[in-house]
Amino acid sequence: MAEGHLAIDVLNLDYRVMRLEQTLERKLMRREQDSFDLTNEEFIELYRINPQLAADLIDTLQPSLQRVRDSGLLVQTQVLTAVRFYATGYYQRPVGDQCDISLSQSSVSRCIRDVTNAINERLLKQWVQFPMTPEDRQRAASQFVTARQPFQGAIGAIDCTHVALFGPREHQVAYVNHHGYHSLNVPAICDPNLTTLNINARYPGARNDTYIWSTSSVRRIMEREYNRGERTFLIGDQGYPLEPCLTLLPNEREGTPRFNYNQSLCSARNCIERLFGALKSTWRCLSKHRVLQYEPEMAGKIVIACAVLHNMRIDFGLQPDMYEDPNEYVMNIPNMANMDDDDDNNLPPLALARRIQDRLIHA
Repeated sequence: MAEGHLAIDVLNLDYRVMRLEQTLERKLMRREQDSFDLTNEEFIELYRINPQLAADLIDTLQPSLQRVRDSGLLVQTQVLTAVRFYATGYYQRPVGDQCDISLSQSSVSRCIRDVTNAINERLLKQWVQFPMTPEDRQRAASQFVTARQPFQGAIGAIDCTHVALFGPREHQVAYVNHHGYHSLNVPAICDPNLTTLNINARYPGARNDTYIWSTSSVRRIMEREYNRGERTFLIGDQGYPLEPCLTLLPNEREGTPRFNYNQSLCSARNCIERLFGALKSTWRCLSKHRVLQYEPEMAGKIVIACAVLHNMRIDFGLQPDMYEDPNEYVMNIPNMANMDDDDDNNLPPLALARRIQDRLIHA
Protein backbone atom coordinates (compact mmCIF):
# COMPACT_ATOMS: atom_id res chain seq x y z
CA MET A 1 0.00 0.00 0.00
CA ALA A 2 2.78 2.36 1.00
CA GLU A 3 4.66 1.48 -2.19
CA GLY A 4 1.60 2.47 -4.25
CA HIS A 5 1.37 5.89 -2.59
CA LEU A 6 5.13 6.35 -3.07
CA ALA A 7 4.81 5.57 -6.79
CA ILE A 8 2.02 8.16 -7.14
CA ASP A 9 4.14 10.76 -5.34
CA VAL A 10 7.06 10.02 -7.67
CA LEU A 11 4.84 10.42 -10.74
CA ASN A 12 3.45 13.72 -9.41
CA LEU A 13 7.00 14.92 -8.74
CA ASP A 14 8.10 13.96 -12.25
CA TYR A 15 5.13 15.85 -13.71
CA ARG A 16 5.93 18.98 -11.69
CA VAL A 17 9.57 18.82 -12.72
CA MET A 18 8.53 18.50 -16.36
CA ARG A 19 6.24 21.54 -16.08
CA LEU A 20 9.00 23.59 -14.45
CA GLU A 21 11.39 22.61 -17.21
CA GLN A 22 8.83 23.65 -19.86
CA THR A 23 8.28 26.98 -18.11
CA LEU A 24 12.03 27.62 -17.91
CA GLU A 25 12.48 26.67 -21.56
CA ARG A 26 9.72 29.09 -22.63
CA LYS A 27 11.27 31.91 -20.61
CA LEU A 28 14.64 31.33 -22.24
CA MET A 29 13.04 31.32 -25.70
CA ARG A 30 11.23 34.61 -25.00
CA ARG A 31 14.51 36.19 -23.92
CA GLU A 32 16.32 34.99 -27.03
CA GLN A 33 13.51 35.94 -29.45
CA ASP A 34 12.54 39.62 -29.16
CA SER A 35 9.88 40.65 -31.67
CA PHE A 36 11.24 44.19 -31.75
CA ASP A 37 14.41 42.82 -33.37
CA LEU A 38 12.37 42.07 -36.49
CA THR A 39 12.36 44.41 -39.47
CA ASN A 40 9.46 46.81 -39.77
CA GLU A 41 7.92 44.75 -42.60
CA GLU A 42 8.27 41.46 -40.71
CA PHE A 43 6.75 42.97 -37.58
CA ILE A 44 3.73 44.31 -39.49
CA GLU A 45 3.25 40.98 -41.24
CA LEU A 46 3.08 39.16 -37.88
CA TYR A 47 1.14 41.67 -35.79
CA ARG A 48 -0.63 43.96 -38.33
CA ILE A 49 0.77 46.98 -36.45
CA ASN A 50 4.18 48.60 -36.70
CA PRO A 51 6.74 48.60 -33.86
CA GLN A 52 6.04 52.25 -33.01
CA LEU A 53 2.33 51.58 -32.53
CA ALA A 54 3.11 48.44 -30.53
CA ALA A 55 5.45 50.37 -28.21
CA ASP A 56 2.81 53.08 -27.71
CA LEU A 57 0.18 50.43 -26.97
CA ILE A 58 2.46 48.73 -24.42
CA ASP A 59 3.17 52.02 -22.62
CA THR A 60 -0.51 52.97 -22.50
CA LEU A 61 -1.67 49.60 -21.16
CA GLN A 62 1.23 49.24 -18.69
CA PRO A 63 -0.75 50.33 -15.60
CA SER A 64 -3.50 47.77 -16.27
CA LEU A 65 -1.24 44.84 -17.14
CA GLN A 66 1.77 45.17 -14.86
CA ARG A 67 2.11 41.95 -12.85
CA VAL A 68 2.79 42.08 -9.10
CA ARG A 69 5.03 38.99 -9.06
CA ASP A 70 8.57 39.35 -10.38
CA SER A 71 8.07 36.15 -12.32
CA GLY A 72 4.90 37.48 -13.99
CA LEU A 73 4.71 38.00 -17.75
CA LEU A 74 6.09 41.22 -19.16
CA VAL A 75 3.53 43.70 -20.47
CA GLN A 76 5.21 43.47 -23.87
CA THR A 77 4.63 39.73 -23.98
CA GLN A 78 0.98 40.07 -22.96
CA VAL A 79 0.19 42.77 -25.53
CA LEU A 80 1.97 41.08 -28.45
CA THR A 81 0.32 37.75 -27.60
CA ALA A 82 -3.16 39.28 -27.72
CA VAL A 83 -2.43 41.27 -30.89
CA ARG A 84 -1.04 38.13 -32.54
CA PHE A 85 -4.32 36.36 -31.73
CA TYR A 86 -6.36 39.24 -33.17
CA ALA A 87 -4.24 39.22 -36.32
CA THR A 88 -4.42 35.46 -37.00
CA GLY A 89 -7.52 34.14 -35.27
CA TYR A 90 -5.62 30.94 -34.44
CA TYR A 91 -6.49 28.73 -31.49
CA GLN A 92 -4.72 29.75 -28.31
CA ARG A 93 -2.21 26.88 -28.28
CA PRO A 94 -0.78 27.61 -31.78
CA VAL A 95 -0.48 31.29 -30.80
CA GLY A 96 1.53 30.29 -27.71
CA ASP A 97 3.74 27.98 -29.76
CA GLN A 98 5.12 30.90 -31.78
CA CYS A 99 8.86 31.11 -31.08
CA ASP A 100 8.70 34.79 -30.09
CA ILE A 101 5.76 34.18 -27.69
CA SER A 102 6.39 30.72 -26.17
CA LEU A 103 3.47 30.52 -23.74
CA SER A 104 1.15 27.79 -22.54
CA GLN A 105 -2.47 27.78 -23.70
CA SER A 106 -3.70 28.98 -20.30
CA SER A 107 -1.24 31.89 -20.32
CA VAL A 108 -2.33 32.89 -23.83
CA SER A 109 -5.95 32.83 -22.66
CA ARG A 110 -5.15 35.16 -19.75
CA CYS A 111 -3.22 37.51 -22.02
CA ILE A 112 -6.10 37.80 -24.49
CA ARG A 113 -8.60 38.40 -21.69
CA ASP A 114 -6.50 40.97 -19.82
CA VAL A 115 -5.32 42.93 -22.87
CA THR A 116 -8.80 42.99 -24.39
CA ASN A 117 -10.30 44.33 -21.16
CA ALA A 118 -7.52 46.92 -20.87
CA ILE A 119 -8.10 48.20 -24.43
CA ASN A 120 -11.84 48.48 -23.81
CA GLU A 121 -11.32 50.34 -20.53
CA ARG A 122 -8.43 52.64 -21.45
CA LEU A 123 -8.57 53.27 -25.20
CA LEU A 124 -12.15 52.91 -26.47
CA LYS A 125 -13.40 56.39 -25.52
CA GLN A 126 -10.21 57.99 -26.80
CA TRP A 127 -10.08 56.32 -30.20
CA VAL A 128 -13.73 55.67 -31.17
CA GLN A 129 -15.67 58.94 -30.94
CA PHE A 130 -18.97 59.89 -32.54
CA PRO A 131 -19.14 63.65 -33.33
CA MET A 132 -21.11 65.01 -30.38
CA THR A 133 -20.74 68.78 -30.82
CA PRO A 134 -22.00 70.91 -33.76
CA GLU A 135 -18.38 71.72 -34.61
CA ASP A 136 -17.43 68.04 -34.70
CA ARG A 137 -20.41 67.18 -36.89
CA GLN A 138 -19.57 70.05 -39.24
CA ARG A 139 -16.05 68.69 -39.62
CA ALA A 140 -17.47 65.22 -40.23
CA ALA A 141 -19.84 66.60 -42.89
CA SER A 142 -17.01 68.44 -44.62
CA GLN A 143 -15.14 65.13 -44.98
CA PHE A 144 -18.04 63.71 -46.99
CA VAL A 145 -18.21 66.84 -49.17
CA THR A 146 -14.54 66.53 -50.14
CA ALA A 147 -14.44 62.71 -50.25
CA ARG A 148 -13.75 60.77 -53.45
CA GLN A 149 -17.36 59.59 -53.23
CA PRO A 150 -19.02 62.75 -51.86
CA PHE A 151 -22.47 63.19 -50.39
CA GLN A 152 -23.38 66.60 -48.99
CA GLY A 153 -24.89 66.66 -45.49
CA ALA A 154 -23.78 63.18 -44.42
CA ILE A 155 -21.62 62.78 -41.32
CA GLY A 156 -21.25 58.99 -41.45
CA ALA A 157 -22.26 55.75 -43.12
CA ILE A 158 -23.97 53.08 -41.01
CA ASP A 159 -24.46 49.34 -41.39
CA CYS A 160 -24.23 46.07 -39.47
CA THR A 161 -21.94 43.09 -39.95
CA HIS A 162 -22.04 39.58 -38.50
CA VAL A 163 -19.08 38.30 -36.48
CA ALA A 164 -19.19 34.54 -36.05
CA LEU A 165 -18.85 33.05 -32.58
CA PHE A 166 -19.21 29.66 -30.95
CA GLY A 167 -22.77 28.89 -29.81
CA PRO A 168 -23.11 30.29 -26.26
CA ARG A 169 -24.26 28.21 -23.32
CA GLU A 170 -27.37 30.33 -22.82
CA HIS A 171 -29.93 31.67 -25.33
CA GLN A 172 -28.31 29.94 -28.30
CA VAL A 173 -31.30 30.55 -30.57
CA ALA A 174 -30.98 34.32 -30.15
CA TYR A 175 -27.51 34.21 -31.71
CA VAL A 176 -28.46 32.28 -34.86
CA ASN A 177 -28.55 34.81 -37.70
CA HIS A 178 -30.47 34.60 -40.96
CA HIS A 179 -27.48 32.89 -42.57
CA GLY A 180 -27.85 30.00 -40.13
CA TYR A 181 -24.76 30.36 -37.92
CA HIS A 182 -24.15 31.87 -34.46
CA SER A 183 -22.95 35.46 -34.50
CA LEU A 184 -23.01 38.94 -33.06
CA ASN A 185 -24.74 41.54 -35.24
CA VAL A 186 -22.39 44.50 -34.92
CA PRO A 187 -23.56 47.99 -35.97
CA ALA A 188 -20.87 50.51 -36.89
CA ILE A 189 -20.60 54.04 -38.26
CA CYS A 190 -17.57 55.32 -40.17
CA ASP A 191 -16.34 58.35 -42.11
CA PRO A 192 -14.97 58.34 -45.70
CA ASN A 193 -11.46 57.67 -44.36
CA LEU A 194 -12.72 54.38 -42.82
CA THR A 195 -12.26 55.69 -39.28
CA THR A 196 -14.76 54.03 -36.94
CA LEU A 197 -16.97 56.66 -35.29
CA ASN A 198 -19.22 54.31 -33.35
CA ILE A 199 -19.46 50.55 -32.82
CA ASN A 200 -21.58 48.33 -30.59
CA ALA A 201 -20.90 44.59 -30.22
CA ARG A 202 -23.62 43.58 -27.76
CA TYR A 203 -26.45 42.49 -30.07
CA PRO A 204 -27.09 38.78 -30.85
CA GLY A 205 -27.14 37.69 -34.47
CA ALA A 206 -30.92 37.25 -34.64
CA ARG A 207 -31.50 40.99 -34.08
CA ASN A 208 -32.09 42.84 -37.33
CA ASP A 209 -30.65 46.21 -38.34
CA THR A 210 -33.93 48.09 -37.83
CA TYR A 211 -34.31 46.94 -34.23
CA ILE A 212 -30.70 47.79 -33.44
CA TRP A 213 -31.12 51.29 -34.90
CA SER A 214 -34.35 51.85 -32.94
CA THR A 215 -32.52 51.24 -29.64
CA SER A 216 -29.35 53.11 -30.61
CA SER A 217 -28.08 56.05 -28.58
CA VAL A 218 -26.82 57.57 -31.86
CA ARG A 219 -30.41 57.70 -33.14
CA ARG A 220 -31.48 59.66 -30.07
CA ILE A 221 -28.59 62.09 -30.55
CA MET A 222 -29.40 62.62 -34.24
CA GLU A 223 -33.12 63.12 -33.53
CA ARG A 224 -32.35 65.62 -30.79
CA GLU A 225 -30.12 67.68 -33.06
CA TYR A 226 -32.66 67.50 -35.89
CA ASN A 227 -35.34 68.88 -33.58
CA ARG A 228 -32.93 71.71 -32.76
CA GLY A 229 -32.69 72.60 -36.44
CA GLU A 230 -29.54 70.78 -37.50
CA ARG A 231 -29.68 69.15 -40.94
CA THR A 232 -27.10 66.38 -40.94
CA PHE A 233 -27.76 62.70 -41.44
CA LEU A 234 -26.31 59.21 -41.73
CA ILE A 235 -26.29 57.09 -44.89
CA GLY A 236 -27.89 53.66 -44.59
CA ASP A 237 -29.19 50.87 -46.79
CA GLN A 238 -32.62 49.26 -47.10
CA GLY A 239 -32.17 47.47 -43.78
CA TYR A 240 -32.97 50.78 -42.08
CA PRO A 241 -36.10 52.95 -42.00
CA LEU A 242 -36.23 56.24 -43.89
CA GLU A 243 -35.95 59.04 -41.31
CA PRO A 244 -34.86 62.71 -41.42
CA CYS A 245 -31.54 61.76 -39.80
CA LEU A 246 -31.07 58.54 -41.80
CA THR A 247 -31.37 58.80 -45.57
CA LEU A 248 -32.00 56.05 -48.12
CA LEU A 249 -34.45 55.21 -50.88
CA PRO A 250 -35.85 51.86 -52.08
CA ASN A 251 -35.03 50.45 -55.49
CA GLU A 252 -35.97 52.82 -58.30
CA ARG A 253 -36.43 52.39 -62.02
CA GLU A 254 -33.17 52.82 -63.96
CA GLY A 255 -32.77 56.15 -65.72
CA THR A 256 -34.97 58.14 -63.31
CA PRO A 257 -33.66 60.97 -61.09
CA ARG A 258 -34.29 58.85 -57.98
CA PHE A 259 -32.26 56.01 -59.48
CA ASN A 260 -29.35 58.44 -59.96
CA TYR A 261 -29.81 59.58 -56.37
CA ASN A 262 -29.57 55.97 -55.19
CA GLN A 263 -26.41 55.49 -57.24
CA SER A 264 -24.76 58.46 -55.53
CA LEU A 265 -25.95 57.33 -52.14
CA CYS A 266 -24.65 53.78 -52.66
CA SER A 267 -21.29 55.08 -53.81
CA ALA A 268 -20.97 57.27 -50.72
CA ARG A 269 -21.98 54.52 -48.28
CA ASN A 270 -19.46 52.13 -49.80
CA CYS A 271 -17.02 53.27 -47.11
CA ILE A 272 -18.84 51.24 -44.43
CA GLU A 273 -18.54 48.09 -46.55
CA ARG A 274 -14.84 48.75 -47.01
CA LEU A 275 -14.48 49.28 -43.26
CA PHE A 276 -15.90 45.84 -42.54
CA GLY A 277 -13.63 44.35 -45.18
CA ALA A 278 -10.58 46.08 -43.70
CA LEU A 279 -11.45 44.98 -40.16
CA LYS A 280 -11.95 41.33 -41.07
CA SER A 281 -8.95 41.09 -43.37
CA THR A 282 -6.60 42.79 -40.91
CA TRP A 283 -7.90 41.16 -37.74
CA ARG A 284 -8.57 37.60 -38.88
CA CYS A 285 -10.14 36.60 -35.57
CA LEU A 286 -13.27 38.43 -36.83
CA SER A 287 -13.45 36.35 -40.00
CA LYS A 288 -16.44 34.05 -40.40
CA HIS A 289 -14.07 31.13 -41.01
CA ARG A 290 -12.21 31.63 -37.70
CA VAL A 291 -15.23 31.75 -35.29
CA LEU A 292 -14.55 33.37 -31.90
CA GLN A 293 -14.49 30.62 -29.29
CA TYR A 294 -15.78 32.91 -26.53
CA GLU A 295 -18.98 33.75 -24.75
CA PRO A 296 -20.81 36.73 -26.34
CA GLU A 297 -19.65 39.34 -23.80
CA MET A 298 -15.96 38.55 -24.29
CA ALA A 299 -16.39 38.13 -28.04
CA GLY A 300 -17.93 41.60 -28.18
CA LYS A 301 -14.99 43.08 -26.29
CA ILE A 302 -12.60 41.50 -28.80
CA VAL A 303 -14.55 43.10 -31.67
CA ILE A 304 -14.28 46.49 -29.92
CA ALA A 305 -10.55 46.01 -29.30
CA CYS A 306 -10.01 45.31 -33.00
CA ALA A 307 -11.97 48.46 -33.95
CA VAL A 308 -9.79 50.52 -31.59
CA LEU A 309 -6.60 49.07 -33.08
CA HIS A 310 -7.97 49.75 -36.58
CA ASN A 311 -8.36 53.46 -35.76
CA MET A 312 -4.90 53.53 -34.18
CA ARG A 313 -3.45 51.97 -37.34
CA ILE A 314 -4.96 54.77 -39.42
CA ASP A 315 -3.60 57.41 -37.05
CA PHE A 316 -0.13 55.86 -37.26
CA GLY A 317 -0.18 55.95 -41.05
CA LEU A 318 -1.06 52.29 -41.65
CA GLN A 319 -3.89 53.01 -44.04
CA PRO A 320 -6.33 50.22 -44.95
CA ASP A 321 -6.54 49.11 -48.55
CA MET A 322 -8.54 51.61 -50.61
CA TYR A 323 -10.39 49.59 -53.23
CA GLU A 324 -11.09 51.27 -56.52
CA ASP A 325 -14.75 51.44 -57.51
CA PRO A 326 -15.25 51.99 -61.25
CA ASN A 327 -18.82 53.18 -60.63
CA GLU A 328 -17.92 55.85 -58.07
CA TYR A 329 -19.21 59.37 -58.58
CA VAL A 330 -16.66 62.16 -58.32
CA MET A 331 -18.51 65.41 -58.89
CA ASN A 332 -18.63 68.94 -57.61
CA ILE A 333 -21.86 69.78 -55.82
CA PRO A 334 -23.39 72.89 -57.41
CA ASN A 335 -24.93 75.72 -55.45
CA MET A 336 -28.49 74.70 -54.62
CA ALA A 337 -29.74 78.25 -54.15
CA ASN A 338 -32.33 79.64 -56.59
CA MET A 339 -32.90 76.29 -58.30
CA ASP A 340 -36.26 75.54 -59.85
CA ASP A 341 -38.07 72.53 -58.32
CA ASP A 342 -39.08 71.35 -61.80
CA ASP A 343 -35.57 70.78 -63.17
CA ASP A 344 -34.77 67.53 -61.30
CA ASN A 345 -34.03 65.71 -64.54
CA ASN A 346 -31.25 68.19 -65.36
CA LEU A 347 -29.44 67.89 -62.03
CA PRO A 348 -26.30 65.81 -61.60
CA PRO A 349 -26.75 62.92 -59.13
CA LEU A 350 -25.20 64.57 -56.06
CA ALA A 351 -27.13 67.80 -56.48
CA LEU A 352 -30.29 65.73 -56.85
CA ALA A 353 -29.34 63.82 -53.72
CA ARG A 354 -29.19 67.06 -51.73
CA ARG A 355 -32.51 68.23 -53.15
CA ILE A 356 -34.34 64.98 -52.36
CA GLN A 357 -32.89 65.00 -48.85
CA ASP A 358 -34.14 68.55 -48.29
CA ARG A 359 -37.62 67.53 -49.43
CA LEU A 360 -37.60 64.54 -47.08
CA ILE A 361 -36.55 66.69 -44.15
CA HIS A 362 -39.25 69.30 -44.74
CA ALA A 363 -41.98 66.81 -45.64
